[in-house]
Amino acid sequence: MHSENLWAPWRMPYIQRFASETGKGPSGESGGGSDEHGCFLCEAAKVPFPGEQARNRLVLAREDQGLIMLNLYPYTNGHLLVAPAEHVADLTDLSAQGRGGLMELTALAERLLRTAINPQGINIGINLGRCAGAGLPGHLHVHLVPRWSGDTNFMHTVGHVRVIPESIQASYERLAGALQAL
Repeated sequence: MHSENLWAPWRMPYIQRFASETGKGPSGESGGGSDEHGCFLCEAAKVPFPGEQARNRLVLAREDQGLIMLNLYPYTNGHLLVAPAEHVADLTDLSAQGRGGLMELTALAERLLRTAINPQGINIGINLGRCAGAGLPGHLHVHLVPRWSGDTNFMHTVGHVRVIPESIQASYERLAGALQAL
């Protein structure tokens, strides 16, 4: 099978971050434990909220227990990340209260997606460890990926390309407005 190249040079800084990681977590994954250096989730949690810096980092909500933000590299429009305030790698590293707070934020994110963009379904998942798909294995986070019937089209199947029909900034504005209404 022959595949064409789709150039995405904006992804290189993201990819290069993994080559420069030095810490090893308990499962041999880079970035485990409490090493917060270079963690985009920890950095996003530290910016003033609400405000321009939060908007630039795509942070939609921040509470004591964590934050909700748009994924800069989405699978579909509205792809959200929910992360605890603590820099921990696994669910078992959070207290029962921390796990409960993470679930409450995840429920708010689900409600936000249903209100703002009305998907027909939502994939909700956590990837623990690099080999399980975690792009940032050192800081636990939940993915919420809105889905619609027929959203898998020939571009992905034949061309191995995803089509994202709305800009990340437009998605942010739509979701931020809906969150204000909630």
